Amino acid sequence: MPLAVRIHPFAAAVTAATVAAVIHLRRRRSHIKAMGSTLLVLFAKSTEELKLAQSLKLKFENTNDALKVSEEEKEVKVKLASEVGPDCQVNFGVGLYMDSLVATRFGRLLLWSPRLFSTHDLISKNFHELPLGTVCITDIQFKGRGRSKNVWDSPLGCLLFSFTLQMEDGRKLPLLQYVVSLAVTEAIKQLWQDKGLPQLDVRIKWPNDLYLEGLKVGGILCTSSYQSKFFNVSAGVGLNVDNEKPTTCLNAVLEKMRPNCSKLTREEILASIFNKFEELFDIFLNEGFNVLEDLYCKTWLHSGQKVIIEEKIDGRSIQSEVTIKGLTSSGYLLATDEQKNSYELNPDGNSFDFFKGLVRRKLE
Repeated sequence: MPLAVRIHPFAAAVTAATVAAVIHLRRRRSHIKAMGSTLLVLFAKSTEELKLAQSLKLKFENTNDALKVSEEEKEVKVKLASEVGPDCQVNFGVGLYMDSLVATRFGRLLLWSPRLFSTHDLISKNFHELPLGTVCITDIQFKGRGRSKNVWDSPLGCLLFSFTLQMEDGRKLPLLQYVVSLAVTEAIKQLWQDKGLPQLDVRIKWPNDLYLEGLKVGGILCTSSYQSKFFNVSAGVGLNVDNEKPTTCLNAVLEKMRPNCSKLTREEILASIFNKFEELFDIFLNEGFNVLEDLYCKTWLHSGQKVIIEEKIDGRSIQSEVTIKGLTSSGYLLATDEQKNSYELNPDGNSFDFFKGLVRRKLE
């Protein structure tokens, strides 16, 4: 029986479907009606992945090895790309995506669905049946998991995906979500640069939100389980590409900067993210996060940010100000006070805003 492990107490703050609260945040009970059969189409980059896709289809057609899905999804129809007829419109340009993908381990086997309750649930529930690096993408997602049991709806216009990977070193595990965040921001910046546009101000808000022009545009979720000396990680990303309500989206900003410029597509963004992630992930595994930390700190919103910490001492509330300097080795915030004392800051788990209710631990 695998041991469930959370990468951080705050890791569930943003879901693969969130598109980061850019869309809707609604507190509600999970009583969504069944939506009928769910279509899942398997696409492959090479002959090798095609064989894996064929094997998966046969496996999932076996009643004993049926695909594990959400309770609301009563039936799943799994098809290969070659079996999709004219009656089924695949709203994802797989050819463009595969042509743009140069990563050798991630994203080469793709599961697409027009609608799912959760890409993250599908990936995590079937982790051991899927080859490492498999990605699941959907056009619409109904049941993204947010913090404090919030439910997130993600409509059309969002890039919603989750993928699998594996790690052995548990000490590095809490920092993985930052590598995923960096892969997303660097991929977007690269695509922007390829269009000859000025530097894009896409930023990371700790721990796992993505911001554009000061507005939330995406989010990251990483969860894991431990089994047989490995951490099995499901990583998810939600990114608002075309839906500019209620805040903004990538293409709305692109249109402002360069009217009539060709829009960014989900296909090229997803391929660029995997190309960048594979590069950063290798650095992370081989050399550690410290090699990437400067780039991360240049990308996030918090270097030099002042934070008020409130503590209870002898029944009294004592407030003190600290300055954020970076990250600790465990992935929490590193801060200093006026006396140059160093502290590790982490959320108390009760506040929706991670910068309220921070708990500090003095570092020796």
